[in-house]
Amino acid sequence: MLEKTFDPKTAEPRLYAKWESSGAFAPISDPAAEPFSIVIPPPNVTGSLHIGHALNNTLQDVLIRFERMRGKAALWLPGTDHAGIATQMVVERQLAAAGNQSRRDMGREDFVAKVWEWKAESGGTITNQLRRLGASCDWSRERFTLDEGLSAAVRKVFVTLHKQKLIYRDKRLVNWDPALQTAISDLEVEQKEVDGHFWHFAYPLEDGSGEIVVATTRPETMLGDTAVAVHPTDERYKHLIGRAVRLPIVNRPIPIIADEYADPEKGSGAVKITPAHDFNDFQVGKRNNLPQINIFTPDAKINENGPRDYQGLDRFEARKKVIAAFEELGLLREVEKTRHAVPHGDRSGVVVEPYLTDQWYVDAKTLAGPAIKAVEEGRTVLEPKTWEKTYYEWMRNIEPWCVSRQLWWGHRIPAWYGPEGKIFVEETEAAAKAAAREFYGRDEPLRQDEDVLDTWFSSGLWPFSTLGWPEETADLARFYPTNTLVTGFDIIFYWVARMMMLGIHFTGQVPFKRVFFNALVRDASGAKMSKSKGNVMDPLDLVDQYGADPLRFTLTAMSGQGRDIKLSTQRIEGYRNFGTKLWNAANFCQFNGCVRAEGFDPAAVTNPLNRWIVGETQKTAQAVTEAIAACGFDGAANALYRFIWNTYCDWYVELSKPLLKGEDAAAKAETQATAAWALDVILKLLHPIMPFLTEELWSQTADLGAPRAEGMLITAQWPDLPASLLNPKSEAEIGLIVAAITEGRSVRAELNVPGSARPPLLVLEADAAQRAVLEANGPIMAQLLRVSEVQVAETAPQGAIPFVVQGVTFALPVAEFIDLAVEKVRLAKEIATHASDIAHVMKKLGNPAFVANAKEEVVEENRERLAESEAAKIKLEGALARLEAVV
Repeated sequence: MLEKTFDPKTAEPRLYAKWESSGAFAPISDPAAEPFSIVIPPPNVTGSLHIGHALNNTLQDVLIRFERMRGKAALWLPGTDHAGIATQMVVERQLAAAGNQSRRDMGREDFVAKVWEWKAESGGTITNQLRRLGASCDWSRERFTLDEGLSAAVRKVFVTLHKQKLIYRDKRLVNWDPALQTAISDLEVEQKEVDGHFWHFAYPLEDGSGEIVVATTRPETMLGDTAVAVHPTDERYKHLIGRAVRLPIVNRPIPIIADEYADPEKGSGAVKITPAHDFNDFQVGKRNNLPQINIFTPDAKINENGPRDYQGLDRFEARKKVIAAFEELGLLREVEKTRHAVPHGDRSGVVVEPYLTDQWYVDAKTLAGPAIKAVEEGRTVLEPKTWEKTYYEWMRNIEPWCVSRQLWWGHRIPAWYGPEGKIFVEETEAAAKAAAREFYGRDEPLRQDEDVLDTWFSSGLWPFSTLGWPEETADLARFYPTNTLVTGFDIIFYWVARMMMLGIHFTGQVPFKRVFFNALVRDASGAKMSKSKGNVMDPLDLVDQYGADPLRFTLTAMSGQGRDIKLSTQRIEGYRNFGTKLWNAANFCQFNGCVRAEGFDPAAVTNPLNRWIVGETQKTAQAVTEAIAACGFDGAANALYRFIWNTYCDWYVELSKPLLKGEDAAAKAETQATAAWALDVILKLLHPIMPFLTEELWSQTADLGAPRAEGMLITAQWPDLPASLLNPKSEAEIGLIVAAITEGRSVRAELNVPGSARPPLLVLEADAAQRAVLEANGPIMAQLLRVSEVQVAETAPQGAIPFVVQGVTFALPVAEFIDLAVEKVRLAKEIATHASDIAHVMKKLGNPAFVANAKEEVVEENRERLAESEAAKIKLEGALARLEAVV
C-alpha cells in the first residue's frame, strides 16, 4: 500500500544511495547509444553549497536525467577546483589560529603538504551537499584540478603555448592584493562605493612662469608621476605642451604631454600620469614612452623610489603626509568630497593596487580569434543569445591574460631559471636540466619559478583534461566535445571564453556545443542576496525544511531566460503542496483500483474523458520534451504544473469519479487503466525536476497491477507518445465542460455569490452535440460548479448573468442571492482604486530620474504592481459590464 504521505527526510538519502550503488549515474556502455555529456562547473574545494550552486546544478541534473531516460550515454562529470587563493587562505588562517605559525615559517613543501591534508579531511563537503540536492553525477569519474592527470595537462599546455610564443614573461600592471601579496584576476576584485575626496594639487611650471592644476583621489601615487597630460586640442594648454613642471615633494621635472586620454570637460582638463600605478596611465605611458616608476613594496609601503622620509610608510600614511606637504607648500588648491568606486580584494578585503611586476602572460588576442569564429558560425551556441554581444565585445578587445600568481598552492609554473636569468620552460625538471645542459654545454644549477598558475588556467582546460587529455582516452573520443555547459553569466569572460580559446587551440574542436547562462537568484523582493543584508537563503536549510524536490521545482520553474529569480519560501512551500497534490492523486488512484492493465493501449480507449486525458498527456509530453531539449526549463516545469495540478489532479480525477463509481464495468476498467497509465507517464515526465518524490511513487506503485518492464524510474524510458493519440472531438467535449465550470466559478467569485448559493446553470444557446455533452455530464458539472442543476432554457430570468464559452451561451440566475445594485457600486469603487494606483505607478515609471536612481528591485516591484493592477482592473471591468447588461 502507498504510504499516506511522502517523507523526504527518510526517503531522499535512501533513494540517493540506491541510485548511486546501482551504477545508474554512469553512462550506459552501449556503443550505439548517442553520447550526451556535461562537465560540472567545478566548485571551489573550500566551498559549501549556496543558492546559485543549487540553481546551476539543478538545471544540469534536469538535463542529464532527461537525456539518460532518452536512452543516451549520458555523462555528468563532476569535480572540484583547487581554488588557489581561497584554499591557501583557509589553511593559513587555521595555522594562525593554532599558534601564530605562518606558511613562511613552515616552508613551501611542508605548507603544501598541510593543504593536501586539509583537502583530504574537508575537501568533500560540497560534493556531499550536491548529493543532498539529488545531483546524479558520475562520481566514479570525479576530478580535481590538481590531480595528477590534470596537472600533466596543465604542464603540457603551458609548455606548448610557450614554445608557440603564446605565453611570455612581461612587466605590466596587474591587480595586486597587498595583503595576499599576489596578482589577482578582475573576477577577484570587488568594486566598493566609498566616500572619498578629490584633492586638487598645483604643479609649478619648471620655469616658474605659472602652474598647472591636477586632481586625484590617490595623492600618494603622485610620488611616481612621470608626466602631466592635456588634450591636444585644449586651447588652455596648447602653449604648455612640451614644457615641464617640477613635481612637488620629489623635486623632479616631468613633461607636459598631449594625449586624448585627458578630458577637457573634467576638472581642470589636466591629469597626472603615473604609469606604474594606474591602468589608464600605463597605456598613456606606453604611447608616450614615459618612465614607469614603482613606488610601492609588495605590501603597499613606499619603497626606495620614494623620498627618503616617505620610505617605509604605509600607503595611507603616505597619503596624509603628501596632503600635509602640499598644504604646507601652498599648493593645495581645493578638496572636493566625492563618492567613488574603489577596488578591493574579494578575499582579503583590502584595497587593491595597480602594481607593476614581472608576470607570465598568455597572448589571449591570438587565441580569441578562433573562439570568436566558433560562435559566429554556430558551432557553439550561447543561450540566451543576448550574451553573444557581451562575448564578442570582450573577446574582440581582449587584453593579455596574466596567468601567474604569487602563491604556493596551485600548479607551479614549469619554468626554471639558469645563470643570468636564462629561462627553460619544460614539462619536467629533468627536461629543463637537459635543455640547460644543451644550452650551456655543462650542468648548471637551476631554480624553479616560485609562482603558481591562475586557477582559471587549469579550469580553462576542464572540458578536455577531465576526459583524459593529453592521452587519447576512450572517454575523450566518446564525450568530447561536450554537449551543454550550464553556468552563470558572471564568468563568461573568466571561464567560458578561456575554455573556448584553449579547447579549440588544443583539440581543434569547440569544448561544448551549447552554453546556457542561468539567471541570478535574488530574494523575494528582487534584492541581490548578501550576508551583510541578512537575506541569504541557504539551500541546505531549505532542503531540510521542504525537501530537495520543492526547491528544485521552484528554481526550475522560475529560471526563464533573461529573468532573475525572486526566491521566496512561499514559492517553495507552494511547490511542496504541488508534490503533495500528486501524492494524493496517486492515493486516489490506488483507492479506486486504478492500476496498470496488461497490454493497455492508450490509443484504444473509447470513453471521451479517457480519450481526452490521453491526448492531454501526449501534448504535455511533447511540450516538456521540446522545452528541456531547448533548455527551456521554466517552460517544462510550468507545463508539468498545469497538467498535473489542473488537468490530471483536478479535472480528470473529479470528472472520472462517476465512471469509477458507476455500474458500467467496461467504462470503469478503462478509466482505471487510463488513470494508471497517465500517472506512470507523469512520473517519468516529472522525474528530472522532482526525482525523489517520483522515484518513491514509482517504487511504491511497482507491485500494483501488471508488472512494469522497467526497473528504477531513473533509468526508465522517456515517454515518446505519437500525435495520433490526440482526439479533437473528445478534446472539444471535455474542453467545453471544463471551460463552462471555470467561467462559471469566475462569475461567482467576481460577483461575491455566496458559496452556499445553488442557482441553476442555464444553457441558452448550444447546438445539438453540445447540448448532448452538457446533459450527459450535467450531474458532475452541477457538483463542481455548486449549482442545483444544468438546465436547457429558452430564455434567462431577470438578473441572470450570461457568459459565453466555446460558442455556448450560459446564464447564472444570481439576483436572489446578491444585491446587484450594491455589487455595481462595489465593482466601480474597486475599478477606481485600481485606476488611481495605475496612474500613480505610471507617473513613477514615466520619471527617468526614478528609473535611473531607484534600486533595481524597487523599479521591478513597481512594474509588477502596475501589471497586476492593470490585469485586475480589466477583470473587474468585465464583471461590471456583465452586471450593467442585466440591471
